Amino acid sequence: MDLRDLYQQIIVDHNRSPRNFRKIDHPTHSAQGFNPLCGDKLTLYITLDGDVITDIAFEGSGCAISVASASLLTERLKGRTVSEARETFAQLHDVFTAIEEPENLEELGKLGALAGVRAYPSRIKCASLSWHALNNALNADGTASTE
Repeated sequence: MDLRDLYQQIIVDHNRSPRNFRKIDHPTHSAQGFNPLCGDKLTLYITLDGDVITDIAFEGSGCAISVASASLLTERLKGRTVSEARETFAQLHDVFTAIEEPENLEELGKLGALAGVRAYPSRIKCASLSWHALNNALNADGTASTE
């Protein structure tokens, strides 16, 4: 199996069985995300204990890339610090906007599966929606849009 097949399986798996797909009743932070291009919508919920993300979840609807990206985000960031979350956001932003294939995809683990969207500019907005919502939630700016 080559790396592209593995990444495709990760996207399909997270779309079919999204992790942390639920509402958190009393989050410390939240933000909504909307992609007007394709209609993807989500709400991201975060509970912080000090600087640590103790719980993170999302709900909403969207395409396979959007749902898989939000699922991977929650799986990756639970138990991490806010600064680690911001660093991961910056790494992924660089992956999405790089002209050439990034050399350090292995460092991203399963998140590397999202790198394939670089070849489809309109899909970058689907993959980055939950990450922009994360950024807005952490900055107490309640709504993220890909426009």
